[in-house]
Amino acid sequence: MKKYLILSIASFTLIAMSCKQHKPNTGISLANLDTSAKAQTDFYQYACGGWMKTHPLPAEYARYGSFDKLQEDNQKQVKELIEGLSKTQQKAAGIGAKIGELYKIGMDSANLEKQGVAPLKSGMDAINSIKDVNGLQQELITLHKQYISPFFQVDGSADQKNSKMNILNIYQSGLGMPDRDYYLENDPATKEVRDQYLKHIEKMFVLAGIAPEIAKTNSEKVLKLETALAKVSSSREQLRDPQANYNKINVTDLQKMASHIDWKAYFSGIGAGNLTEVNISQKAFIKSMDSIFTTTPIEDVKAYYSWNLINDASSFLNAAMEKQNFEFYGKALSGKEEMKARWKRVVDVINGSLGEGVGQMYVEKYFPAAAKEKMINLVKNLRSSLSDRIAGLQWMSDETKKKAQEKLAAIKVKIGYPDKWRDYTALEIKNDSYWENVVRSRNFEFAFRIAKVGKPVDPTEWGMTPQTVNAYYDPTVNEIVFPAAILQPPFFNFDADDAVNYGAIGVVIGHEMTHGFDDQGRQYDKEGNLKDWWTENDAKLFNERTAVLVNHFSNIKVLDTVHANGAFTLGENIADQGGLQVSFNALKKALEGKSQEKIDGFTPQQRFFLAYANVWANNVRDKEILRRTKVDPHSLGKWRVNGALPNVAAFQEAFSIKPGDAMFIEPEKRVNIW
Repeated sequence: MKKYLILSIASFTLIAMSCKQHKPNTGISLANLDTSAKAQTDFYQYACGGWMKTHPLPAEYARYGSFDKLQEDNQKQVKELIEGLSKTQQKAAGIGAKIGELYKIGMDSANLEKQGVAPLKSGMDAINSIKDVNGLQQELITLHKQYISPFFQVDGSADQKNSKMNILNIYQSGLGMPDRDYYLENDPATKEVRDQYLKHIEKMFVLAGIAPEIAKTNSEKVLKLETALAKVSSSREQLRDPQANYNKINVTDLQKMASHIDWKAYFSGIGAGNLTEVNISQKAFIKSMDSIFTTTPIEDVKAYYSWNLINDASSFLNAAMEKQNFEFYGKALSGKEEMKARWKRVVDVINGSLGEGVGQMYVEKYFPAAAKEKMINLVKNLRSSLSDRIAGLQWMSDETKKKAQEKLAAIKVKIGYPDKWRDYTALEIKNDSYWENVVRSRNFEFAFRIAKVGKPVDPTEWGMTPQTVNAYYDPTVNEIVFPAAILQPPFFNFDADDAVNYGAIGVVIGHEMTHGFDDQGRQYDKEGNLKDWWTENDAKLFNERTAVLVNHFSNIKVLDTVHANGAFTLGENIADQGGLQVSFNALKKALEGKSQEKIDGFTPQQRFFLAYANVWANNVRDKEILRRTKVDPHSLGKWRVNGALPNVAAFQEAFSIKPGDAMFIEPEKRVNIW
């Protein structure tokens, strides 16, 4: 349920900033502009066209944006931090030694080639030895503890109606492609991906040592089973309904509902043996999954398990397995032309396995106190601005406004890094194989998550590492979180004027705050509980406004005849629209009594919107447009600009947008929610 600013961006590092005197820095490069385009016709092209021309898509990217460039710069610094560990004496079995050892193992391509697929042998042997349903269930436990998720997945997190306590949540899962639509839709592009997936499974089985004729049969079994699961899976839109996805029941009732899995034995096996109640996030799926589990022939389930293991391990084995994995998930799905450099892939794994260990080193070297202090002030200003916006809403009653203000005041803010760091003492890194170390890391993380169940929520815990370029809002704890790595250009520019910072990081702050009041977040109270605090009429008026936003984005053609999904992206679009309104309002207050002279020919108001657009500058492949339209709750970068700004009156005024201009929407038709 966390609401992220950007989806699926890896971990990066912050460029050092100084609180000394700086040379003038306008914060916006005129080279980013395409002045052959008109701001009134295509603001995205006008604001970002220069950047897109000078930053063509690298072969390893499906989408390359201003923050992806930031990733490249920062990953080099993370690499330097990790490689620097070898130059100093590390405490045996200490965090530095573990980071350094895992990096060395991941980078040893010669040893990976020598080992081939041997690291899979014990796992494959265990699956091949299964004789009965009990064996299937035992293997289900083993795979789930490795974060491999056939049939369903589990996690320990806050109980959405008792947010101070953690509960075990059970979710739909089990698909090898990113979304159920890849199995169910029959347009030419989707059918082509499905055909390539079937061939990919077959090739991977062969590379894992399976005879070609068996590999072909197994691939068909896998696709058949996954298609059955896809048919009973909730859609992305359905998954956005918090009430529909909250179904807390006791374990006895779960056993009656899905009787073919021994749930008591399963919970004991994953380390949660004392459970009395769980939340079934997708109740209909679990019922149908139970039937599929018991009616599918054992040999077919074994093929499915084998595929899950091979698919997950392939990125940590020899070059042939890595390459074939990339052929489907990189090329076929997203249009990438080549894999990332090995060191980048290994750094990503370390950030996922020992993230706060790396984060602690990173913060010590790269994160200045001055940046945190400035962010604290910005957040204070944005909170005040949103409070003003709520107070001024004409469509909301005083009763609901009062509770909205209480929720806003209660939002907790985390900036930079956690107050206490994760303890990795129990995680063992051995010089055996890359894959086996990944398995131990996953088992360690799984045990950490499951150990939360039945215990109070830890309010100091972070859901992201400090070196992650991202931000999030978590409705169950009513908090916004800004890791240190996002506090740099193009998001946060220590040297730039207020207009630039309010247009970039200010909108990010407003975006995350607004998530507390989007179509999902608004259903949680100030304590983080899923509880209706709206009057019936206010909820009706809110839904009427959000329906306009859904229609607005659903009418956007993202590629050929393919439209954006306004219902799926609604929460992020509300947050973008709210973030823009709230941050611009804060900028107006910040500019009171100050000079508003132009810089580089642009007023502060114009610079605000240019800074916002520059955050989303990117080039993207057609296949990636189609993939993201299916799986990403965020609108594509172009439409986070051209889709959002026509609804903002201040933008219309700043760039003299008039009736007949493509960026114009009549005032009475603009969306005004927050």
